[in-house]
Amino acid sequence: GMNAAVRAVVRMGIYVKAKVYFVYEGYQGMVDGGDNIVEVSWESVSSILQVGGTVIGSARCKSFRTREGRLQAACNLVQRGITNLCVIGGDGSLTGANLFREEWSGLLEELAQEGKIDAEAVKKYAYLNIVGMVGSIDNDFCGTDMTIGTDSALHRIIEVVDAIMTTAQSHQRTFVLEVMGRHCGYLALVSALACGADWVFIPEYPPEEGWEDTMCVKLSENRARKKRLNIIIVAEGAIDCHNKPITSEKVKDLVVQRLGFDTRVTILGHVQRGGTPSAFDRILASRMGVEAVLALLEATPATPACVVSLSGNQAVRLPLMECVQMTQEVQKAMDEGRFLEAVRLRGRSFENNLNTYKLLSHRKPDAELPKTNFNVAVLNVGAPAAGMNAAVRAAVRVGITEGHKMFAVIDGFEGFARGKIKEISWGDVGGWTGQGGSILGTKRTLPAKYLEKIAEQMRTNNINALMVIGGFEAYLGLLELSAAREKYDEFCVPMVMVPATVSNNVPGSDFSIGADTALNTITDTCDRIKQSASGTKRRVFIIETMGGYCGYLANMGALAAGADAAYIFEEQFDIRELQANVEHLTEKMKTSIQRGLVLRNENCNENYTTDFIYQLYSEEGKGVFDCRKNVLGHMQQGGAPSPFDRNFGTKISAKAMQWISKKLKETYRKGKVFANTDDSVCLLGMRRRNLVFQPVAELKTETDFVHRIPKEQWWLKLRPLMKILAKYKTSYDVSDSGQLEHVAMLPKEA
Repeated sequence: GMNAAVRAVVRMGIYVKAKVYFVYEGYQGMVDGGDNIVEVSWESVSSILQVGGTVIGSARCKSFRTREGRLQAACNLVQRGITNLCVIGGDGSLTGANLFREEWSGLLEELAQEGKIDAEAVKKYAYLNIVGMVGSIDNDFCGTDMTIGTDSALHRIIEVVDAIMTTAQSHQRTFVLEVMGRHCGYLALVSALACGADWVFIPEYPPEEGWEDTMCVKLSENRARKKRLNIIIVAEGAIDCHNKPITSEKVKDLVVQRLGFDTRVTILGHVQRGGTPSAFDRILASRMGVEAVLALLEATPATPACVVSLSGNQAVRLPLMECVQMTQEVQKAMDEGRFLEAVRLRGRSFENNLNTYKLLSHRKPDAELPKTNFNVAVLNVGAPAAGMNAAVRAAVRVGITEGHKMFAVIDGFEGFARGKIKEISWGDVGGWTGQGGSILGTKRTLPAKYLEKIAEQMRTNNINALMVIGGFEAYLGLLELSAAREKYDEFCVPMVMVPATVSNNVPGSDFSIGADTALNTITDTCDRIKQSASGTKRRVFIIETMGGYCGYLANMGALAAGADAAYIFEEQFDIRELQANVEHLTEKMKTSIQRGLVLRNENCNENYTTDFIYQLYSEEGKGVFDCRKNVLGHMQQGGAPSPFDRNFGTKISAKAMQWISKKLKETYRKGKVFANTDDSVCLLGMRRRNLVFQPVAELKTETDFVHRIPKEQWWLKLRPLMKILAKYKTSYDVSDSGQLEHVAMLPKEA
């Protein structure tokens, strides 16, 4: 994702009329100067979005650690009049940049004394501004939810795990996978969560004394339950509670000696750093790059050097040194054996991942489970979306842990009416996280015409709560069921909806399960199409995406694939705009980038169809470029879920199940559950930084029911971003850009 960040910084810089320079080979290039520091143009960053690694190179630099080295670097920058630096790297690079900034005026004075620069330059270039972006696959930097590169590394790990699962299933093997993370267990933890690993070793949360016995008991229990494979994930920096390393070889030897299982070790190594960046990383890096340029423009000598980062779904700016200090605190806590503290310092998202993993991986013996005598049903509604199965698995397992009896409904509300409902156990959902589509089966049918029959099924099976995982139909379904409460007491139970649809068009949530997987499918396809277009030269592709009336996939796909335009329903367009886009592409064909990519949402306009736009472009582009069209269709609903969808589905569904337990306790009176208030029918959604339960009745005012979309959508703010990066003149609303905040230090636990 580093290249996406480089591209965004260059283009946003040029857009705000700044001169932009590349410094090749990291700080080494800054010290060496010469042709390592080059002014760049718009076209310099073309075609790098889909390339892994970084095109400007990166190097560890000993000389920058010395004052002489930094003196030389300052000299090279001043000669070119550069006083704004955007640094993409880990905490080492960023700490170095901060020191450089603090020394800057001293360095300039020294250079003036040596006669290398004149007194005028010392005045003119008196201050150095620095903005950092964190690029690190370990996600080990405090203050940011996701660092650039983490999501792509998870993609590599999950691809390997999925491949290993098929071979291990066939051979009844145990696999020990070693993933990167010398000081941070994020990759190990999230991949364990995303593939349902049997055991995970991370530096922040060492296993308790006697873990060897516990682990072997668990592995043999799983075998006894006919589970054919065991997967153990080890972070390379894993340790026990005495700070001694736990290596993958050690784990393997243990399993072989004690259990005699056929065990193999796979060390993923540098595979994790490679490959093409995921859609999430490209969008994250593009947002951060633009934010970094804005932060540099607004920087003053008085503002501390900052890093731009993401909190939830919100761009934020944080003081660089606060983040670095907190990151070092984690390491210190681990060295001193204060592990709970280390987990807490890692931040909210890390802690949630760990707690969810602990909830789902270890089944308590029946004797230890509470008995609530509540029955909870889970169903999928709407079109299939990748990650639905991960959500069902989490719901079932958390439900069982909380002491409920879990029931699975086959084929949505229609199946419910026909009595297709059965009890589902802990083991039934094993291995579900990696499966695409919907194993339970899903239908778009709404409950209104089956109310009588569904009520009867709820009575027969004594269902005390409902969990619905699905898209817009699920939302409509819950509205219909709550409206039917007056007539049917059976529907006076807690109901919760977890949004799952590729279209991401559910009110009350910024993200839906399945949208990230669809976005990756679109991005991969666009990469291939761009390659074909680059080869043929002077060719424009028009690509139609799904989404109903919601332009999320088209808009974000365009941002991730580096498209020239995206036509969406939310932003009306007319023939003049189409004409302007054709002219824009005609101009582009005169440059060295002779290809075009245009995305169109399937329902963006009933008259300007994909065929119409294709024919218009073909006619208007005659002699300059030719046109091809491509309808992506249902491949966007399929495929193995992305790490984001598995993780998001698992976490959000576990939280929804805990809410159901709480509501069941609150509404249980005189031997029965009775819930008829609005706040007992909720939708759990991601809103900016938090997961929030919202009564579906209250979401009605936020919904455009005709077009099945929310009235206000957060991602429309990213629309100008796509246009700027495609060289359109547009106004960028900076009101939403991050103000400088402070790192939230959580209170020390007593």
